[in-house]
Amino acid sequence: MRCRDNSIVVLHVLSPHSTSKHVSMIETLQIPTHAQTELIDITSQVQQFVSQHHVKEGNCYLYVPHTTAALTINENADPDVQRDMLMEINKIVPFQDNYRHSEGNSAAHIKASLFGNSLCIFIENGGLVLGTWQGIYFCEFDGARRRKLLIKIVSD
Repeated sequence: MRCRDNSIVVLHVLSPHSTSKHVSMIETLQIPTHAQTELIDITSQVQQFVSQHHVKEGNCYLYVPHTTAALTINENADPDVQRDMLMEINKIVPFQDNYRHSEGNSAAHIKASLFGNSLCIFIENGGLVLGTWQGIYFCEFDGARRRKLLIKIVSD
């Protein structure tokens, strides 16, 4: 489902699982992408999930179940950083380069593998532990599409 404002949509939340020491919960977010390649800042959506579940200490795991999308952490103060990153990754792995994959999206598969499909971020005092200028980015390399991101929080 796409919202009119193109915001990220929560698909489902699994009930918290608890053991004697830890509580964990999983959420699936739907992320609409709008370009063949783009970096989407998802920091506030991830922090919102942590805050909604009142997790003070633990780990936040992010996972992208797609072979042509990825995750990264990088500067979120200057949008030119994201533009520069996309410009250079598109030079390093061009869209057309005599690839053999019949779907025509080999460049997207390569880029996704270089960036990676998962992250783990510490949670302290109810907040994501990120550097001063860091943000979490969903990386689209074969868009525009509707994508999924799984978030799992394990509290201490």
